[in-house]
Amino acid sequence: MARQLRTLLFSTLYPSEVRPIHGVFVENRLRELLASGAVETRVMAPVPWFPSRHRRWGEYARFAGVAPRETRHGIEVLHPRYPLIPKVGMTIAPALLALACVGPLRRLIAGGFDFDLIDAHYFYPDGVAAAWLARRFGKPLVITARGSDVNLIGEYALARRQMRWAAGRAGACIGVSQALADRMAALGVPADKLLVLRNGVDLERFRPLDRSDARRRIGLDASPLLLSVGNLIPLKGHDLCIEALAALLPEHPGAALAIVGAGPLAPALRAQAERLGIAQRVHLIGGVAQIELAAWYSACDLLLLASSREGWPNVLLEAMACGAPVVATAVGGVPEIVGDESCGRLVRQRDARTLASTLRQTLAAGIDRADVRRYAEGFGWAPTTQAQLDLFNRLARAAQAPRSAPNPSGMPHA
Repeated sequence: MARQLRTLLFSTLYPSEVRPIHGVFVENRLRELLASGAVETRVMAPVPWFPSRHRRWGEYARFAGVAPRETRHGIEVLHPRYPLIPKVGMTIAPALLALACVGPLRRLIAGGFDFDLIDAHYFYPDGVAAAWLARRFGKPLVITARGSDVNLIGEYALARRQMRWAAGRAGACIGVSQALADRMAALGVPADKLLVLRNGVDLERFRPLDRSDARRRIGLDASPLLLSVGNLIPLKGHDLCIEALAALLPEHPGAALAIVGAGPLAPALRAQAERLGIAQRVHLIGGVAQIELAAWYSACDLLLLASSREGWPNVLLEAMACGAPVVATAVGGVPEIVGDESCGRLVRQRDARTLASTLRQTLAAGIDRADVRRYAEGFGWAPTTQAQLDLFNRLARAAQAPRSAPNPSGMPHA
């Protein structure tokens, strides 16, 4: 019996016990792939080195708290440390990442896990570092773009050149939306290497729950109850959701907004709600474990996404799988998800007035939650998992064909 294909998932965007929802969409795709039974995987998820775990250091202290090795959902995850140098760190991050992982990769191979392929997520710096490692160890490579890596970092000339070099080394470059694939093409990634593999949704984990029970569980019972889910950072647009709620309240005085997520903008969002006189209608919930999100989606009347940019926002699919209609800004891959009005509405102009107007239209339309769930069922994981298996096996077979030995001299120049 032939052995399973062995892959190495390489990404700084991967959860840990300390940061359990960080990059959870990468973990979810891997778990679906492993459920096929056709692949064996190890994860290398480097974290920045920091000397102290004291909470006064904030996010840096959390880096220090990540274990060097852990097992999540039966998957072995390695967390080698790499130096993160202020100001110049982003420029040389790919080299620092790669150098920090050479030793751990040698030990992994020596220990019996000689992987067939590197599956890298996040194009810069992770994908570039993975390209260096793939060249050094003579392995095929796949790089998946996730959003800001190509939409934002790709605006910088040096990063863009390194991404093009990495794309040349990769066997395939995956976009989780057509919009991301188009963006990679604009950055110079060869068209014959581009592939769209959209994230799916776990239709068992995210399913409609009884709304009354869900509302008792979360402790909120507003009408309508609006929900915004995401890190409390500017690009997510939670402030626009608060403004839109204020505009909606004269017609819907029982409305409330729940914001699920953690981040540095929490004090500013609370202050904004106070200033608008709606503090009692805005609930900042903080971070919520993914397993609990189905209750929030099932309890809400509408899921709002007011982001300024997105790759393929999984929260939309998760909410729709629970029957919740969505209202979302038409950025990145969002129009590919919200494909018709049976599941929600797109906001074509990103401002609070347009968002509020679209909310009114969506509430008035009375979208059937069963129809929303049926729409979401078209986004299961099976097609993406099969496409990954086909791609990985093709690249692994090609790599096993007769070829020249890899260059043992060390790290290439980008």
